[in-house]
Amino acid sequence: MEFESTFGTAAPLVGMVHLPPLPGSPKAPDDGREAMRAAVDRAASDARALDRGGVDGIMIENFGDAPFYPDEVPPHVVAGVTRAATAVAAETDLPIGINVLRNDAEAALSVAAAVGADFVRVNVHTGARVTDQGIVQGRAHETLRLRDRLGVDVGVFADTDVKHSAPLTPAGYTAESFADTAERGLADAVIASGSGTGEAVDADALAAVVAERERHGLDTPVLVGSGVTPETVADLLDVADGAVVGTALKRGGETTAPVDADRVADLVAAAGAVR
Repeated sequence: MEFESTFGTAAPLVGMVHLPPLPGSPKAPDDGREAMRAAVDRAASDARALDRGGVDGIMIENFGDAPFYPDEVPPHVVAGVTRAATAVAAETDLPIGINVLRNDAEAALSVAAAVGADFVRVNVHTGARVTDQGIVQGRAHETLRLRDRLGVDVGVFADTDVKHSAPLTPAGYTAESFADTAERGLADAVIASGSGTGEAVDADALAAVVAERERHGLDTPVLVGSGVTPETVADLLDVADGAVVGTALKRGGETTAPVDADRVADLVAAAGAVR
């Protein structure tokens, strides 16, 4: 994918659609059809609010399905995400991304191909991380080959030092992993996050990722993946090439609450001329 032309801006703001628990997950309603209807209705409503508020793209994630499968999710999860993504696609012409937690890039790519989405997020694309799901390993070799087989121009947005995880490598290796992710893993964009959902990225860590990109002579975009607020977005976009925003766009600043179009508009306005 071509990053800037996909989003229509050099510094996109991508808003999150955090799906409620899908049928088959522990926190879903007992009535599976009701659970699916609730997820689809929320996804469509959140997509409308994000579009109305002025974001440049939307990412869909099965956030309510905790505890997450570490890698391959069962077919009912793929079906649920696909149905919700179809509902989002019907509400907006914005670029759409798919993230299937915790790390099922094959499922995300398959959903993206089915609904015409533009990118996927892969939490661990190269290397390995210790997570609450155990050790999660990147499968860049499989992901990129599947994309070729499917014949789709879907961007791979890969995390570096992904939130809710810790490295297996020696201290100080995190920034170097940017080169592995972008140069050897062929990621189309790299996402730098804080330690958890809604947590701000460390300024020094973000600067180190960008510096590593420059040292290797790469032009892979770097996005901030968590903790972006109206107060910080302009400064972050002075360093990064875009941001994925969820919690700050929800009613009351609660991650699982519906998207608030007014909060979206406030964030977009705060980004101002930086974009």
